[in-house]
Formats: sequence, C-alpha cells, structure tokens
Amino acid sequence: MKNYVKEYRENRKLTQEALANHMNVSRQTIISIENGKYVASLVLALKLASFFNTSVEKLFSLKEEHEN
Repeated sequence: MKNYVKEYRENRKLTQEALANHMNVSRQTIISIENGKYVASLVLALKLASFFNTSVEKLFSLKEEHEN
C-alpha cells in the first residue's frame, strides 16, 4: 500500500508531531504510516483525508508505485 500522508503534511508545513496532535494519535503512528509500516484504520484514514481536504483514494492507494 502506498500513501501520500508525508507529501500532504509537508505541503501544509506541519511537523509529524503537529499532525499527530491534530489526529489525536502518537507521533510514532504518523511516522509508521508515512513509512508504510502501519496501515491506518478506516477512521484515521477518513480523519486524515478530511483534515487535508482530499479523498481517501488520493491519500492512500492499494497500488505500489512500480505497478501499472
């Protein structure tokens, strides 16, 4: 699974800590999501998409970058 949380976060000039605080999760959760080591729950994915004013589909993808 690929996600664009880091790109959206950096575009907003937010630290991982600031985003974690907005989402009521730990900084480690944000780090793990950004590194692809943790798949966000549906609730967290929806909260992140809403926060970044985008769709879940634009924030998360089942496809890896190298797949067509």
